[in-house]
Amino acid sequence: MTEIKDAVRQKYASAALVIANGSEGSPDCCGGSDGGVSCATEYSSAEVAALGLDPSVTLGCGNPLLLAQLEAGQNVLDLGSGAGLDVLLSARRVSPGGHAYGLDMTDEMIAVANSNREKAGVDNATFLKGTIEDIPLPEGAVDVVISNCVINLAEDKRAVLAEAYRVLVPGGRLAVSDMVEISPLPAPVKSALDSWAGCISGTIPVEDYRGMLVDVGFENVTIEVSREYAPPPFEGKIASAAVRAVKPATGGPSR
Repeated sequence: MTEIKDAVRQKYASAALVIANGSEGSPDCCGGSDGGVSCATEYSSAEVAALGLDPSVTLGCGNPLLLAQLEAGQNVLDLGSGAGLDVLLSARRVSPGGHAYGLDMTDEMIAVANSNREKAGVDNATFLKGTIEDIPLPEGAVDVVISNCVINLAEDKRAVLAEAYRVLVPGGRLAVSDMVEISPLPAPVKSALDSWAGCISGTIPVEDYRGMLVDVGFENVTIEVSREYAPPPFEGKIASAAVRAVKPATGGPSR
């Protein structure tokens, strides 16, 4: 395991323990708890309450379900599913006939997610252990891939996007919320493990993100920067973004 991946794993394993133990305070959102934006501001409180969960179980930077336009009967995969909120909300939306998968690399988060699944009484959701660079699903397994402030954490983002492309059916859609770099970060910050695990150092410029999506085969790529979302002293340098793309109906390159 690389130093970056290990730093990310440790941060989110610790966050899972905070959530599971109901400790005072809450884990940082993507972008840091001093960013001035609640993790859960884009979620319907009624929808979350219907699952019997607290909205603080999300550590993301947006709401990919607003982008995904899920329908009954679809299969959906959440990359870096954490405590499972987006998976469980997705499972409700694709029922009947559909299934929601969550993928996370930490045992601790998977345990929390499975506990939340049982608490919510959702039976069409499955949580898988693995990395987003090597998704444990076959080619063409899902109709939609979502993610919430996770792809920026990966050291090899192209591998993540290629895997997302592989597991989508022809005509399938990518709909993710993520962090992007809108102004160059200082070199020491880009190499700092704590800042990488905090969704800061691993951000890339919008055009680089777009280029990787096109390179692995996606089309109809749109990346909409929504708001600056960072603690001091990173104001004006990173922001949350809505990323959408489509796998061509005829397929294409993913490697």
